[in-house]
Amino acid sequence: MSNARKFEALKLKTAEALKGGGAARVDKQHQANKLTARERVAAFLDEGSFEEVDALAVHQNPDLEKIPGDGVVTGFGRVDGRPVALFAQDFTVFGGSLSEAYAKKICKIMDLAMKVGCPVIGLNDSGGARIQEGVLSLAGYADIFLRNTLASGVIPQVSLIMGPCAGGAVYSPALTDFVTMVRGSSYMFVTGPDVIKAVTHEEVTKEDLGGASAHGAKSGVAHFVMPSDLAALAHTRELLSFLPSNNLGEAPRVAPRHEMPLENPDLDTIIPEDANKPYDIRQVIKGVVDDGNFLEVAETFAGNLVVGFARLDGRSVGIVGNNPANMAGVLDIASSEKGGRFVRFCDAFNIPIITFEDVPGFLPGVNQEHGGIIKNGAKLLYAYCEATVPKITIITRKAYGGAYCVMGSKHIRTDFNFAYPTAEIAVMGADGAVNVLNTKEIAAAPDPAAKKAELVADYNEKFANPYIAAEKGYVDEVIMPRETRKKLIRALALLETKRDHLPPKKHGCIPL
Repeated sequence: MSNARKFEALKLKTAEALKGGGAARVDKQHQANKLTARERVAAFLDEGSFEEVDALAVHQNPDLEKIPGDGVVTGFGRVDGRPVALFAQDFTVFGGSLSEAYAKKICKIMDLAMKVGCPVIGLNDSGGARIQEGVLSLAGYADIFLRNTLASGVIPQVSLIMGPCAGGAVYSPALTDFVTMVRGSSYMFVTGPDVIKAVTHEEVTKEDLGGASAHGAKSGVAHFVMPSDLAALAHTRELLSFLPSNNLGEAPRVAPRHEMPLENPDLDTIIPEDANKPYDIRQVIKGVVDDGNFLEVAETFAGNLVVGFARLDGRSVGIVGNNPANMAGVLDIASSEKGGRFVRFCDAFNIPIITFEDVPGFLPGVNQEHGGIIKNGAKLLYAYCEATVPKITIITRKAYGGAYCVMGSKHIRTDFNFAYPTAEIAVMGADGAVNVLNTKEIAAAPDPAAKKAELVADYNEKFANPYIAAEKGYVDEVIMPRETRKKLIRALALLETKRDHLPPKKHGCIPL
């Protein structure tokens, strides 16, 4: 065959691959308000940067039609000029079902990403394992799971669920760092509604069982919920801007769009004088970070703890904050898991951790105790203790009991600990402490209410204020809220060359 004929054959094969499952199936995809795999790739990457790998790969099953690419688009491109690897499952080809060849394509791209040190982005839209391939498709999933695990903590892994993701397929996204779902068109579950009805006699829809709202608010599986494919892709580009390409690098420095003063007087008025009145910790965070830009993670799950990414003087930082506007900012099972996972991610990828602490303790209750608040609270504690990145804590108000220890206290290797004058650092609140310590004295007083008020004031003066902790060196400085940005930026600049290490070991045994 002449070179000219070879080139013509290649053009035909390539054109065939670009068509996916054909015009009818592409139309059906669009009617479901979903982009095709190639449209998603084009919308996500910098224009003209995509380099496809294995575009002509096909399965080896003689009983099925062979379509170039075999239902998944894989390759490399750039996001804001930085390299990324990605795969996009093509629902128009065999329903996006995974075959042996399909799995090998994904594994190849993940192996290359590990070698070059760039993030892997998975655009998931698949009916699951290709039944006709039997154990070969199951082996393909296991090969991908292994690579997800080996890549964990080495390169960022982000999963976008843009259609169905069911059965064993859900475990690859679950092993990645962040999961984004599209409202109304994506769902995830291990067993579907029909199986659940047959086994437990429960009736549930796909949306209620595993839709974006369910996983965004109830299970916490989805870290982000977006209204459309395009919104999900744009949001992931923003997320990547806060992350390094790998665990040996650092996130890019991005100068603030607007000039910001180092002091913000508005912060002095956010925290109420009454310690029992709520406020939203996001107000404090946005009043401190560059351009007020805070990319919150898992916003609709465990709202009593707020986590997310921001920048301070251009540096990417991870933010963790108790939120008194939700359950008084108490720590419970869900928030402990949420915080622990986020802190460990930041530590793995050299992102400093800023903690805003206002916590009255751990949530009491039989359900919490029986549900494992002890081991789940320990996950958050373990994550903070293990982290060697720069850590800075600001105590805005309450810091009571064991929760004080957990939330980035000086005793677990936090580098700088600041407190506002409103901070209360004690075993418990003054009211509760007086009820325990002075029950008889209050009852015997001519005016019990006045006596209790006197004892509460005395307790606050002796114990529940930041100055006692400052005298012991547990708080480095008591600052005015308006100074927060200045103190954080200066501390981060000093900690830029921080080096801390863990004892030699294969790995720790976090209480999972």
